[in-house]
Amino acid sequence: MQPTTQERTRADLEPQRDVSIRVPVRLTINGTVYDLDVLPWTTLLDLLRDRLNLTGTKKGCDHGQCGACTVLIDGRRMLSCLTLAVMQEGRQVTTIEGLASDGALHPLQQAFIDHDGFQCGYCTPGQICSAVGLINEGHARTPEEVRELMSGNICRCGAYPNIVNAVMEVLSKQGGGT
Repeated sequence: MQPTTQERTRADLEPQRDVSIRVPVRLTINGTVYDLDVLPWTTLLDLLRDRLNLTGTKKGCDHGQCGACTVLIDGRRMLSCLTLAVMQEGRQVTTIEGLASDGALHPLQQAFIDHDGFQCGYCTPGQICSAVGLINEGHARTPEEVRELMSGNICRCGAYPNIVNAVMEVLSKQGGGT
């Protein structure tokens, strides 16, 4: 006998996913090559945090609206909560953990410290990765452009002026800022 609609649980109504279906994916993350088998619907964010224990990348809204999950893919900014891991096959992924080199902080990491570009720190990894990507893209030269191009990264503590100052410092050292 079939249960009535009222007797069905939410789990009964959801489509069943075959968790045995795994897809191979090769990613270079922070300079290390990973050959992984992932469920097709695994986001890059969940892969980084849950499978690889790279917890610097934060899960904020999980809807692509806050920027806390920003990482660099082939040097460009990407919201890791909105991309499936399998879509990044063969790509170079850099997280906040991969920015430092030989024990030295990335210039933006140091600038964030020098300019107090963080308060609670939750958004900081995404802010820094976004700023690195912004500099790589070469479009920002003024504080106004930095603010506009980083507007997708939310800071609930309101450290925006200090974040912009940190980015402008690195831009000016590279000859890109005014």
